[in-house]
Amino acid sequence: MKFVPSSRTMQSALPTVSGVERGFLDAVGFSKTISLERKRTERSQKLFLLMLLDVRSVVTNTKDEKSCSDILAALSMAIRETDVIGWHDERAVIGVLFTEIPEDARSSIVSTMLLRISGVLYSKLAFETFNQISISHHVFPESWDHDVPQRPSHPTLYPDLASREKDTKVYSRVKRVIDVVGSAAGLILGAPLLLGIAIAIKLTSSGPVLFRQVRVGQYGQTFLFLKFRSMHVGNDPRIHREYVKALIGGHAEPKDSDGKGQGVYKLTRDPRITRIGAFLRKTSLDELPQLYNVLKGEMSLVGPRPAIPYEVEAYETWHRRRVLEAKPGITGLWQVNGRSRVTFDEMVRLDVRYAMTRSVWLDIKTLLNTPRAVILGEGAH
Repeated sequence: MKFVPSSRTMQSALPTVSGVERGFLDAVGFSKTISLERKRTERSQKLFLLMLLDVRSVVTNTKDEKSCSDILAALSMAIRETDVIGWHDERAVIGVLFTEIPEDARSSIVSTMLLRISGVLYSKLAFETFNQISISHHVFPESWDHDVPQRPSHPTLYPDLASREKDTKVYSRVKRVIDVVGSAAGLILGAPLLLGIAIAIKLTSSGPVLFRQVRVGQYGQTFLFLKFRSMHVGNDPRIHREYVKALIGGHAEPKDSDGKGQGVYKLTRDPRITRIGAFLRKTSLDELPQLYNVLKGEMSLVGPRPAIPYEVEAYETWHRRRVLEAKPGITGLWQVNGRSRVTFDEMVRLDVRYAMTRSVWLDIKTLLNTPRAVILGEGAH
């Protein structure tokens, strides 16, 4: 009979460090630790490295526990007391979390730890056992590159999000039905209005009717975002880029929008906007083409607003939660609770609150409150 070690067997095989037995976590405990460490990193701004050792061939082919014990004994020589070890994938992959890594070590930490881990394993294990182990790694926070189409956030670093999606399957299906029915109905019933807006844009300024822009969707995946064009063609985006960076950094001052001291955290009197564009933005009619994005599944009717790549580049680590934890939407808590009158950090907190508490009723309530927010036009520019 082939030996398949349990978490308890693996734990008992671990040597003591400074006289204290190091705990070996099961897969559930290790996943919770990854999620906790990610949140700690958001506050400390220090990195962590997740190294994964695929030992399934060793576990499957070993008839006694010696090889597994040797692996753990070797690993204990290469890690600190503050690092965490356990099953990442039960009886298949061992995970090691190297925590509290300074940002300036990002470029060297992976190669340093790979050399250390592989070197110790090579020196302590039989050559046949060493050859059966494969090592992979992930650093958090990841470096997001929006020039490549692949998802920049690796699922391995977000086990809590995968677990939450599994727990909310029914809600996700109902939400998708609402999105498809709502967006299709909006496009069909609103066709005369859409046509009228398109004609008005064409008659009042040169250029295309639709504005297309790459935006960041859930998990950092990019998609082509649609709006009615509200700006002159060939404008300089640096005005908006610089303001957004100041806004995210907390350095932007609220702009006077109505002469009554009601400031908004958004560019006002923007010279790039056309006359019809100002009306479309004030009434949020420029957002209607996004119903097509919803129909395609790139967006939802309710969710955080989709971010621009240069906006995400300026995010602090915790700001990324707004694009990780929920699909972007046309409307959301931010739109019906202050819109541009709240700071960027407050907007992110609203988006995260939505992601943590979302339900069919919350979506319906947000959709019902949206017309009132649009009619009042508070914070719209």
